[in-house]
Amino acid sequence: MNTRRDSFGYLDANASEPVRPEALAAMVAAADVVGNPASVHRAGRAARAVLETAREGLAALFGVTAENCVLTSGGTEANVLAITGQAHGRRVLVGASEHDAVRAAARAQVVPVGRDGVLDTGALARMLATDGGTPALVCVMLANNETGVINPVPDIAALCHAHGALLHVDAVQAAGRIPFTMDGLGADSIAISGHKFGGPKGAGALFLAGARFHAITPLLAGGGQEQGRRGGTPALPAIAGMTAAATVAVTDMAQQATRLAALRDRIEAAAVAAGAQVCGAGAPRLANTSSLLLPGRRAQTQLIALDMAGYGVSAGSACSSGKVTRSHVLDAMGFGEEAGCAIRVSLPWSVTQAQVDGFIAAYTAMAGRLPAMQAGAA
Repeated sequence: MNTRRDSFGYLDANASEPVRPEALAAMVAAADVVGNPASVHRAGRAARAVLETAREGLAALFGVTAENCVLTSGGTEANVLAITGQAHGRRVLVGASEHDAVRAAARAQVVPVGRDGVLDTGALARMLATDGGTPALVCVMLANNETGVINPVPDIAALCHAHGALLHVDAVQAAGRIPFTMDGLGADSIAISGHKFGGPKGAGALFLAGARFHAITPLLAGGGQEQGRRGGTPALPAIAGMTAAATVAVTDMAQQATRLAALRDRIEAAAVAAGAQVCGAGAPRLANTSSLLLPGRRAQTQLIALDMAGYGVSAGSACSSGKVTRSHVLDAMGFGEEAGCAIRVSLPWSVTQAQVDGFIAAYTAMAGRLPAMQAGAA
């Protein structure tokens, strides 16, 4: 099957957005620069100029200084670097609906979320108040990758800082989709990933508040690149493409959000009419994301049926080595057995009205013909 975006109903943007033309052009131009940014000759200086221009442009979009922007291979590395680099002598608290990259990065206490998927700030306050003299590092995502639910991060930051805790924010799904800055969130560190907003795979960044930069312990010591925070020769084409994509995504954010929200709402209305429920519908959400739970129908069966109809969606995170497993996010929200009956539809920047119309028809047909499982079989 040809899975180019012009021939396939690709509705899995939260796994990876289609590469934007501006990003591709920047990648091609950067790939033609032959030098290593660490070299002192003119070719090296030319490569260094491309790297630093990209860093400065990316940092400015999110209200960070270039010096406090560590370029990484993606969101997972940025999250793990933030957690392992700041957790020394601290308890680690993570939200129950966090991405596996965060959940697996440290032995952590879990902060519950409500039925709507929003972090339980009352529970967080109680956990911070019972610290036993040990300060905390709190890890919270700005927007959930499965439901699109947006957490009240500025409020969480104020709560953390009142208790002497640091706050790391996984903004991988939020970057380029909702506006934010380091100061606006009040975070101590923020992780982003280029391919989630139309850049290439293989580039991301960790933003650090000024006081945190020199407290970070590197995962890769290497040759001293990134001011000693992350060793290794940088992936120059991917980094240039990431900044180009971020520039377009942030510039077009408001207009895109209005367009995508209207398309998302049409999908959700049709899904509800077909017997589904929308997980997290009562909370603020990303404009492009829907978690559709069809009671009694396994997610894997739904994915296969929709793929055969020409539409690519997912059952949640794309980071499970191709496996379809029951969503820990929906488990945390209290959906129990039915957590295994939800799919995620995430609309890319390039989605068309025709693709949405076709998906609605395919979903409605699927929901009508798939037999419901016996209770407890999910």
